Amino acid sequence: MAASPARRRTAAALTALLLAALGAAAVPGYAAFLRPVAAAPADACAEGRPDGGGPVVVAAGASMTRGTLGHDWVADLRERPGPDGRVIVNAGINGDTSAGLLGRVDDDVVACDPDAVVLLIGTNDVRDGVPVEDYRAHLDAITARVTERTSARVALVSLPPLGEDPGADVNRRLPAYNAAVRAAAEHAGADYLPVNERFAERLAESGAGPAFGFGFGTAYLASAEHYLLGRSWDDVARGNGLGLYVDHIHLSDEGGAIVTDLVGRWLDAPPDR
Repeated sequence: MAASPARRRTAAALTALLLAALGAAAVPGYAAFLRPVAAAPADACAEGRPDGGGPVVVAAGASMTRGTLGHDWVADLRERPGPDGRVIVNAGINGDTSAGLLGRVDDDVVACDPDAVVLLIGTNDVRDGVPVEDYRAHLDAITARVTERTSARVALVSLPPLGEDPGADVNRRLPAYNAAVRAAAEHAGADYLPVNERFAERLAESGAGPAFGFGFGTAYLASAEHYLLGRSWDDVARGNGLGLYVDHIHLSDEGGAIVTDLVGRWLDAPPDR
């Protein structure tokens, strides 16, 4: 027996609601994990040095640099006053490690013929338990590749805490990795930007946050609150009992402002060598 018109209309309405719900559910995943970023190396440096007429800056790292989940500090740098024609390339890749960045440094950094390079890489190395000596070797190889093949100033950024509980196991392992960052900077004649230290000062003032609890679900819900509900990254952070992070790893607006300030001041300062 054929369905009645009323049943067909009800089925069509339910199908439309289901498709709308599925579409809405896909938005946060796309926005946080798949959405292209402005001035990615594949676009900006496809034919060599970007044609902006001013200095070229490459920010290279993982999702904290990519900035599609959490505050986009690389985009902030573009809003700061700077030299005319300055181009800031976003070479952040979600989930990347120091080994991954080493594998793409020629295509994503050297190919841009940069005047300045900012490296913030290693959070996933810490999470994955990459041996510190391997991590240091990767940093040395990355900086050597950049300094040998370009004339860029280079800055290595210390890794911020993972979550806001300094006593978490993952944060007890972190000092060794940041010692490697500092040593690699000294070895390369590069600058060291103390993001970890600034975050630690802020956490000392506010007190420890909840236990480290990052996962895909936490990240997805943070993205949904921002991209579907329009909440600021700071509001998302507060809803999770955090201040500097939206999901224990990715930056709130407050956390992003710390990174922007340190990197921006470094870019503005005249080279000391």
